Amino acid sequence: MTKVTTHEPAPLPTTTLVVKVADALRARMSKGHHKPGDRLPSEAQLTQEFGVSRTVVREAIAALRSDGLVEPRQGAGVFVLAPTLATRRPFQNVDLARVSSLIEMLELRTAVEGDAAALAALRRSPGQEEKIIEAFDAFRASSAEGRPSAEADFAFHLAIAQATNNPRFAEFLQMLGPTLIPRRAVTENGEETTLPLVDIERLVDEHEAILVAIQNGDETQARSAMRAHLKNSQARYRAMLRVLR
Repeated sequence: MTKVTTHEPAPLPTTTLVVKVADALRARMSKGHHKPGDRLPSEAQLTQEFGVSRTVVREAIAALRSDGLVEPRQGAGVFVLAPTLATRRPFQNVDLARVSSLIEMLELRTAVEGDAAALAALRRSPGQEEKIIEAFDAFRASSAEGRPSAEADFAFHLAIAQATNNPRFAEFLQMLGPTLIPRRAVTENGEETTLPLVDIERLVDEHEAILVAIQNGDETQARSAMRAHLKNSQARYRAMLRVLR
């Protein structure tokens, strides 16, 4: 896949480095090299060992913390936690009726936003393309750090709609509001659900594929990438519906 172009291209995406470090630490824990109660090597030691920046190490630790594997203790370091007896469900406080309705909405969005991405590939201005890139970068950074990413996700889709230069597309997305972001729309209180790391990584890759196609001015691929992203979302929520019933 073509690398996303930002102002200063990096040799390797930060997300890839974060995943590499986090996965290496997970492997050590599973093999008993870092046991429950052990303190992980310091940030400086991990930075030197993996040859990455402090930011990458912090984001990797944040990902492990999100998975309930480690616990930072102020002034003492980061400690390995004992594995829980039961795996935490990735979706909690979910309204099943909302999931069914959400799947219907995703089907509609697949048709509308597929064409929006195609038009954005053809009609975008340099400034509009920059907004799409900025929204993607914010989404990728939030995802890598384990922070809520729904707002950045919405901004990405809205920036694409605006880049069609047909105001009706943006009006459609704004009309949907919170329903546009599935992991927020399925809960009763509107809070963002926690996705497994593998799903987060897949979402980032899907968004990147859409961005690259738009940057390349590839109408067909932009439509295909957007449709694939939303169809994959449908599949994820259909699977969730089966598990939760």
